[in-house]
Amino acid sequence: MPLILPTSLDSTRNISGVAPQLLAALRGGSADLAPARSVVLVVVDGLGVVPLRAHAGHARTLSSAMTKKDVAGSVFPTTTAAALTTLLTGVAPGEHGLVGYRVRDPHGDTLVNLLSGWDDDGIDPLEWQQSPTVFEQAEAAGQPAFAVGIPAYRGSGFSRATLRGSRFHGARSPADRVELAWELADANDGAVVYCYLPEVDKAGHRHGIASADWVAALEDVDAALTRPVPDGVGVLVTADHGMIDVPHHRQLVLDASGGWHDGVRHIGGEPRMLHVYAEPDADQPGMLVRWRRDLEGSADVVSRTEAIDAGLFGPVTSDAVSQRIGDMLVVARGNVAFYDAEAEDQRGRGMIGQHGALTPEEWRVPFIRMGAFRR
Repeated sequence: MPLILPTSLDSTRNISGVAPQLLAALRGGSADLAPARSVVLVVVDGLGVVPLRAHAGHARTLSSAMTKKDVAGSVFPTTTAAALTTLLTGVAPGEHGLVGYRVRDPHGDTLVNLLSGWDDDGIDPLEWQQSPTVFEQAEAAGQPAFAVGIPAYRGSGFSRATLRGSRFHGARSPADRVELAWELADANDGAVVYCYLPEVDKAGHRHGIASADWVAALEDVDAALTRPVPDGVGVLVTADHGMIDVPHHRQLVLDASGGWHDGVRHIGGEPRMLHVYAEPDADQPGMLVRWRRDLEGSADVVSRTEAIDAGLFGPVTSDAVSQRIGDMLVVARGNVAFYDAEAEDQRGRGMIGQHGALTPEEWRVPFIRMGAFRR
């Protein structure tokens, strides 16, 4: 069964190019971004192109600014830890090292949560994520750098990995965050400003894309972005990944009775893209054959070597990062999700909207230009 990879986009645009292009816009422009006196990167977490277009009437500001070609590809896996880090560094997960939601720390042989588990799991953000952020690159060039997000995220391990070099400002509502981002860009020529809007992603996980709650979150974000952009400020609105709804009956629980834990030491990743780590003495070729057979039609199952050779984690995967990747990867097809029956935390089984795999709903994200960037 051949591995399903994203079909080529109308262009070769990818979110890994966002950080370099923002910096280039401050120096006179780039292939996709016109010159600007300051730049703002707005990330609407979880907003894929497919659901955005399907709900265009609820997002008139975004839809009116978006053309058919205003699309970019995400990264693999299509999850926040991997994709946001790529947006804010300009390098793929194989280089920056955040290769999933929960991955193995090869030194401690434990699974670590790369969004919220840094301090609890004793992981040093400066060691795990060594690629310079867009903020560090801006400051090295003498340009001010700011991040605007939810106050609770100030100083978190993930923020230290991805926002270092920025001056953080917290605001609670999408409208307040957008207003503050516009003000910072307007008052600081040459600035790089990041504005994070996670409300759509949160509503999707809890209620699903088909819900009134998700639509309300989209409307809130769209209303926030109706605020006029200051003269000379370029705004790029994009996302880290999209999302797909997974109904409860499409959950596959991997339990011991089905032999799913034979030879398995850890199951990490997320429900739509598992990192499966084998016991040291396990028959890995045999495991690969068995998992492929049992999940045929539901998932692509590849070895670590196959994934790296296929460039799934980007053009370069360092030796240190490769040790964090599962011995096998299980990439969901369609709207199915996989859950480890032995995991201590089963709260994820209540999620409806999910991401991590390579469907168009998860992979394709908007690339919407506003203000000085609008064409």
